[in-house]
Amino acid sequence: MGTPLFIFDHPESVRGWQSIDDAVMGGLSVSRLSHDCNGWAVFAGEVSLANQGGFASVRSPVFSMAGVNGEAYRLMVRGDGRRYKFSARMDEHFDGISYQAGFVGAPGIWQEIVIPRWSLQPSWRGRAIADAPPLDPARVQQVGLLIGERQAGDFCLAIRRIELD
Repeated sequence: MGTPLFIFDHPESVRGWQSIDDAVMGGLSVSRLSHDCNGWAVFAGEVSLANQGGFASVRSPVFSMAGVNGEAYRLMVRGDGRRYKFSARMDEHFDGISYQAGFVGAPGIWQEIVIPRWSLQPSWRGRAIADAPPLDPARVQQVGLLIGERQAGDFCLAIRRIELD
């Protein structure tokens, strides 16, 4: 068991998470992170390709990991068979570099997803950034979840925890 970043076992655990969907560029996708009374969070919504859209995401409140390091992020999720991305940001800015790695949440079963820190690739607005500094987990201030890649339709990803290992 690593250092817990978020454990979604009570309603307050989703407080401060915000949706950042393609509406920021005129799209029609919608998402939210809500708490399920069974003790986990749910990232759900609908991805729309209308108006050049195609992504939905949620981002955590800003936090400090000063002095805490690790080699991998661990997520306990129950998916829907779609491809998602985990993201980490080393700043608190709305529009900065995001380090992302994809994963598929198996439908209907809880699984632990291990994302080595070296696999998180830097991007800005969906474009790879070749000269970005490597991800430093001790400097991460926000994490998030994203669905895109033209996967139109309803989606639902349940999350029990996110930790740094």
